[in-house]
Amino acid sequence: MTIQGEQIIGRQIARGTEGAIHGIEAATGQTLQPAFGGATQADLERACQLADEAFDPYRALPAERRAAFLEAIADEILALGDELIERCCAESGLPRGRIEGERGRTMGQLRLFASVLRDGGYLDARVDPAMPERQPLPRVDLRLRNVPVGPVAVFGASNFPLAFSVAGGDTASALAAGCPVVAKAHSAHPGTSELVGRAVLAAAQRCDMPEGVFSLLFDSSRRIGQGLVADHRIKAVGFTGSRGGGTALMKIAASRPEPIPVYAEMSSINPVFLFPQALEARAEGIAKGFAASLVLGAGQFCTNPGLVIAVEGPALDRFVKATGEALAALPASVMLTPGIHKAFEQGVAQLAGHAGVETVARGQEGGTLRGQAAFFAVDAEGFLADPVLQEEVFGASSLLVRCRDAAEMRRVAERLEGQLTAALHIEPADHEAARPLLPLLERKAGRILVNGFGTGVEVSHAMVHGGPFPATADGRSTSVGSKAIERFLRPVCYQDMPDDLLPPALQNANPERLWRRVDGVLTQPSA
Repeated sequence: MTIQGEQIIGRQIARGTEGAIHGIEAATGQTLQPAFGGATQADLERACQLADEAFDPYRALPAERRAAFLEAIADEILALGDELIERCCAESGLPRGRIEGERGRTMGQLRLFASVLRDGGYLDARVDPAMPERQPLPRVDLRLRNVPVGPVAVFGASNFPLAFSVAGGDTASALAAGCPVVAKAHSAHPGTSELVGRAVLAAAQRCDMPEGVFSLLFDSSRRIGQGLVADHRIKAVGFTGSRGGGTALMKIAASRPEPIPVYAEMSSINPVFLFPQALEARAEGIAKGFAASLVLGAGQFCTNPGLVIAVEGPALDRFVKATGEALAALPASVMLTPGIHKAFEQGVAQLAGHAGVETVARGQEGGTLRGQAAFFAVDAEGFLADPVLQEEVFGASSLLVRCRDAAEMRRVAERLEGQLTAALHIEPADHEAARPLLPLLERKAGRILVNGFGTGVEVSHAMVHGGPFPATADGRSTSVGSKAIERFLRPVCYQDMPDDLLPPALQNANPERLWRRVDGVLTQPSA
């Protein structure tokens, strides 16, 4: 498949005419061909109109049809072969093994949501039968299921050009819910986006999906992205990116005549708490794992360990020394875009120049557009005095907060913003000291992990990739795992509805053989 520099509007492939976008080879900064035309307002109008028209036909399809569509997308992505891998590596600077793994994760997400559809639990079907003889008042017949919210706008992310992009988790969960998707490609990987968009289109055609179930737009300015969120036919937004970008979209969505939810994953520094006995027992091993996590993907993970919190002492000194040795052996890596590299350099320089901050270790120097890892330290008093020290530096940079005792460690934890993850490194002898911190961390983070680092995100049923603001716009949601579908569903109750007018999930015969909550009791379908 040859990249043409074209966008997808329903079943039509067309070139945008509003300005031009070029992919950039991340390792060199050189322009990649071809140029991509940005969408016009007319393109945006057409994509949203088609999505609106497709909504009712698409959501009415049997779950098996939608599941087969998701699996077909996965098959079409795999069929792109080396062309996708090579273009994605060029545009992102990420190594082939990482991109191949991310392709597998992308296909796995699509297949996970196909299984969610076949299971039917996402409908949360509930039946409260009428109780006409109940005293003092009879009860009407009440039945509930979840329905899709409507067309969804999805914004591709810079750091996961496959798994959080055109056919990534937001798109997979929205399509599974029954929502058409209008995707805005990220300008950092337009060629990758077109290839994946064509794979989605091929799957839609193969599975005879309604026109408008998917569109892909390019934006040469910010007008299309902003207009997409403002369009009255869009009913929810999925976004992964900066806090500034996410909050800007939240403001647009909130100011609409009909406000809509924006599920934005934005900013997190993912604190790592090192407890005394763990440091005493394995400071060097923790340091090695920390350094590897810090530089993974040039530190461009939303779960990057950007903050370390520990009580000062000889064991912590061993950790710092071992971290410096580990970082010194790790090469600098290409960053995603020249702009991200520039912002990283500025963030590191700001920390290095801060009066209360000490530079304790640096990674190997790199060439152009490569990020040199950085590890800094500050005492707890200095950290608590300056909110700037909580700001995310997107890249392989982390700040150690040295505390005098456990009470000061807790004070630091209390001042933290919302996070995607919080990690505890503990030994059994640390459990009693760690226990009081857990309720606080439950308020601060979406995932709490022990003796590890948050940079591994499993796509599964129990995973939470979310957290209180500013980690995400809505801490009740996750953008990874099967629960991600809940963002694009809402409950509807049917009162005294004739059985033949009810959706199959709520009919007396239960033709889809779903587990249902009947009069409050989870009930297995009869044989």
